[in-house]
This record gives sequence, structure tokens and C-alpha cells, in this order.
Amino acid sequence: MNDEGEIECHEGADLHVHTTASDGTLTLDEVPAAAQTGGVDLVAITDHDRVHPGLSAPVTQVDGVTILRGIELRVDARGQRIDLLGYGVKKTQALENLIEEIQQNRIERGRRMISAVESELNTALDVTIEEGFGRPAVARAIDESTAPYDYSQAFEDLIGHGCPCYLKREVPSFADAISILRSSCAFVGLAHPFRYPDVDAAIQCATKLDAIERYYNYRPQNASKNDPGRIETVADANNLSMLGGSDAHNRTLGVAGPPLSAITDLTRAVSTFTDQ
Repeated sequence: MNDEGEIECHEGADLHVHTTASDGTLTLDEVPAAAQTGGVDLVAITDHDRVHPGLSAPVTQVDGVTILRGIELRVDARGQRIDLLGYGVKKTQALENLIEEIQQNRIERGRRMISAVESELNTALDVTIEEGFGRPAVARAIDESTAPYDYSQAFEDLIGHGCPCYLKREVPSFADAISILRSSCAFVGLAHPFRYPDVDAAIQCATKLDAIERYYNYRPQNASKNDPGRIETVADANNLSMLGGSDAHNRTLGVAGPPLSAITDLTRAVSTFTDQ
């Protein structure tokens, strides 16, 4: 940030990053070095259904890297589950209550899922169930066990949607989540719009937000659905910022992200929000 408290970004931005606070592999201390290696100097930590406990403010400067405190929140939008990204998070009681409820459900679901997998495979998994727990932790434990499944196969055959050990978890409604995020975050956007079964419905939800992810590293099997022009049309018609990021769950940042010209509204909103 400069002397006026405005967020500066000179190299690049990765606005969708996960850490060990949810299902990523980077610790918070490792983020600055990973950002520098990836050629970015603005990073949003958007752990699943959780605000990173190690971030003490909505904006933090560490070793020349600006870190935005964020969250990725899964919600139910008329029967379809979508992911919302909140940037520049202020901790409010409403958000903390929602996170606590979600995390308790994640833990309970995790215990049941681990039990189901151990019964299915007739083997014990070495895994700790705690806040931030999600299916990637189960997949890693399966991969490291004696079971004949690697990380990807664990999702494909055991814990993916429709698989024998998959369990659905409870999520807040879109309306309830938006109400809380609006009071807790400077900017709210829709994550990876082309990853949902009903893309049209997901994009329609984005029209009620501040931003939509345009710059995203889709997996090869999803890439054919990715039509950037469609996002650009919706963004222009609804005055949405087009953001994005790597959605890193590994140690590599900067794989995807918006051009510097696209983040002006975000950085201005975060700077204004944190001054209130």
C-alpha cells in the first residue's frame, strides 16, 4: 500500500488462492515466496468457508507482497451449488457465526466420510479432522494409504459426486450468504462460472455481485466450456469487474489472474472499505 493507504500492484495478481487453513498445501508464511516465484505481488487468500486465522487485517503487506484477506463460500442458489469469493474481509459477528456453523458441519461430514471410506477399503486412514477439513484431505489420505487409489482416483471412484463414499454437506442459501458477505467484504464475486452444471443460472447470480472470474485456469476437461467472450458480455452489461486467479491448492501461484487494468475497482473498494 502507498502512503495514502491505496493498494498498489505492479507485477500481477492472483486473486484465488488456498492454504493449509482449508485444503491447500501452502502455509501462510510460504505465500510471499510463492507469489514472487509466480510473478505476482497481490494475492487474495480465499480459503474454503473460512477466513485465514493468521491474517490480522483485511490487507497485509509481507515481504513486498500485498495479501488480501478473503473467503470462498459455497452457497445454494436455487438448487445449484456455486462458490462466491469475498475480498477484503472484515470480521463481523454474522460472518463468524456462519463460518462456525459451516465448519462444524464440515467436521461432522468429514468424520462420516472417513468412516465410509475406511469401511469401503477395509483400511485405516491417517488423517486429522479439524476446521477447514474437506475432501482433498480425504483424497490425500487415501493416496498415502495402502489402498490402490491415487489422489485423482479417490475422487473419481470413491468421494466424488455420485460415488459410494460421497456425502453432501449443508450450505447457506445465496440470499443469506450475500447479505452477510455484503456487510463483511469490500467486494464479492462469482468463482469459476464455467465449472457449474447450469452455467446460465450461475452467471445470472453474478449479475447481483461486484465481479465475476474471467481469468481462470480451467482443467482440460472443463476448458471446452470456457467462453471468455460470454463473461465479457455479461460483465459489460452489468458493470462487473472481471477478476480471476489460479485457484491454487498446490504451491504454484500466478498460473492465472487478471491484468492490472482489471483490478482498479477492487483495490479502490478494498481501500475504502478498510478505512471505514
